[in-house]
Amino acid sequence: MPRMIARRNFLKTTTGLAAATTMCWPARRSLALSPNEKIGVAVIGAGSRGSSHLDAWIKDARTEVLYVCDVDSAIGHAKCSAVEEKQGRRPQLVKDMREALDDDAVNVISTATPNHWHALTGIWAMQAGKDAYIEKPVCHNIAEGSALIAAARKYGRICQVGTQRRSSQQCRQAIEFIRSGGIGEVNFARGLCYKRRKSIGPLGDYPIPEEVDFDYWSGPAPYTDPKCTRERFHYDWHWQRLYGNGDLGNQGPHQTDIARWGLGIDTHPLRVMSYGGRLGYQAERGDDSYVDGGDTANTEVSIYDYGDKCIVFETRGLEIKPSADTELNRLFQSTNGNKIGVVFYGTDGYVVEGGPGGCVAYDKDMNVIQKFEGGGADHFQNFLDACESRRMEDLNADVREGHLSAAISHLGNISYYLGENNKVQLDELRQSLEKVKSLDDNLETLERTLVHLSDNGVDLDKYLLSLGPVLEFDPESETFPNSAEATQMVSREYRDPFVCPSADRV
Repeated sequence: MPRMIARRNFLKTTTGLAAATTMCWPARRSLALSPNEKIGVAVIGAGSRGSSHLDAWIKDARTEVLYVCDVDSAIGHAKCSAVEEKQGRRPQLVKDMREALDDDAVNVISTATPNHWHALTGIWAMQAGKDAYIEKPVCHNIAEGSALIAAARKYGRICQVGTQRRSSQQCRQAIEFIRSGGIGEVNFARGLCYKRRKSIGPLGDYPIPEEVDFDYWSGPAPYTDPKCTRERFHYDWHWQRLYGNGDLGNQGPHQTDIARWGLGIDTHPLRVMSYGGRLGYQAERGDDSYVDGGDTANTEVSIYDYGDKCIVFETRGLEIKPSADTELNRLFQSTNGNKIGVVFYGTDGYVVEGGPGGCVAYDKDMNVIQKFEGGGADHFQNFLDACESRRMEDLNADVREGHLSAAISHLGNISYYLGENNKVQLDELRQSLEKVKSLDDNLETLERTLVHLSDNGVDLDKYLLSLGPVLEFDPESETFPNSAEATQMVSREYRDPFVCPSADRV
């Protein structure tokens, strides 16, 4: 067992040891610091998004980056050099984040690790007396999100989620406009991720980068054969469910968060169902036998029923063409079909977030009612302000908001995964969707999706879509009353010593 893992095991989940762990970590001083004192920061995960974290801390005069934590030593050293050049002092590079968490000089952490590390990183940090900024999705599964909330409340920590649109002035104005009746009654929102994602290649004997500790990188996920991996190691984990959550859980939490926010929803949905598949790469490669190495959907429609309100999220990862999306093209002012955003449907009009115009309100005849102006406030700055005030109410994106929005993605994926092998003919799919409760026109959304697939050369008679079950969900217990199999997917199997504790054992 590596020395650092043996040195301290944070992950015992008995009540007694949880209490002992609390005693091990000294209560951190208030961040009401003197003018000459800096807030010590450790950035955990220094890839592309981690670079944005480093830039944010360097620009804020209140902070100093003390540690860069990354399992890839080549990336880590490069980022330490970049910080040294801008900051004037070189941060320390460590592989095991617990070295940084042991340092009392570290006050806050921010993490942009792969998704499967998000929750455990945040819990370890908060148990160590640090405040935590965690990228979206805040958790890899639903149980982890609840555990993060429990940890933040138990240890009195500030925990911000990286859903930056919560700090956007134009977005905040648009949400206020919606909720004050600006487009009448609004009970339905559609989130979109029409974003090209090329094949990641077949699984194969690709070498792990020499500088990477694959065991530690795998962390809470199962340790798989390193020789059965993806061609591009450092990003394409997004499309493998052991580590990522597909685009429903990658881009999606930004849009599902905005949709839920605008509709005033403060709970989980009551029912969910998804359909879709990982389609089109055979036609793209000109090889009917081609099998892509990803196992998340690149085409997925998820329907979330909240009783009197509804959210639908559409994921498209193939080449985006506008032929089937006349109304959405008009709403998004789109000529090329690409769309990442949210449409709110009101009795008196629409609000579109994410189009070329930013946030815009239209009446039913597509006349502009109002354009919402103002840039994005600094989401990292908001986090630091709350760290200083010690008021979670000052956060624009508290961990509970992040959990509810990430859970939308997880719920949709659970339905899809359970129905993955349920390949259905189009007539059966249409008949099934006619019975699904929704405030959307389910069949119209399906037909647009089918045209998109046909535009990309998908033979819909040969490559069938998967139909997930309609799942009943209990928002209080966070279980599926009628599906033990789905309830099992609320959490995951962990491997020692990287076990994420449950909410009652943080």
